[in-house]
Amino acid sequence: MTSQAADGPDTVAASRRSKITPEREREFFDAVLEQIRTCGYESVTMEGVAASTRCSKSTLYRQWKTKPQFVAAALRANRRVRFAGIDTGSLAEDLRQAARAAGDWSGKDTSLLQALGHAWTADEELAQALREALVYPEIAALQEMLARGVARGEVRADHPALEYVPAMMFGVLRVRPVLSGQYADADYLARFVDATVLPALGLT
Repeated sequence: MTSQAADGPDTVAASRRSKITPEREREFFDAVLEQIRTCGYESVTMEGVAASTRCSKSTLYRQWKTKPQFVAAALRANRRVRFAGIDTGSLAEDLRQAARAAGDWSGKDTSLLQALGHAWTADEELAQALREALVYPEIAALQEMLARGVARGEVRADHPALEYVPAMMFGVLRVRPVLSGQYADADYLARFVDATVLPALGLT
């Protein structure tokens, strides 16, 4: 019996997948996300990504099987907690810094969300990966900021506006391009926090 037969198909498949280095995998992920931003999800193909990264399309199909699986993996690998490390000792200032941080990356993330279009609503794996990459980490970081503010006595624990802060912060990121054709940049978001989020919490 050959070693391949002894190992079985699952082991052989895993061995083939392991030939892709982390650096090469990162190149594939960057390429597919950039093509989505540029061309839209529907226009992106495994063949197109293979051509742009100078690999065979069979390499991509062996690793991820389908385009939704490939894009979901790229989204998860792109997960970053951009609000991490913000802790000034003041809830108002934490929220201002979070707004500026969100403004710095809003163009890329908002364009990615827009480019995915309705695809994420039709594929639960894709939708979950999108939440894990772009939504859950930032909501968790915001909730930690709010909890610290409550612990310091800056806002009471039962304040009704607390649960709506993530919706306010993320909602404006999505809505401004629709209303004005412009992304919510750092200055705009900082003004938004001062004009709406802080007053809602009774802060200045």
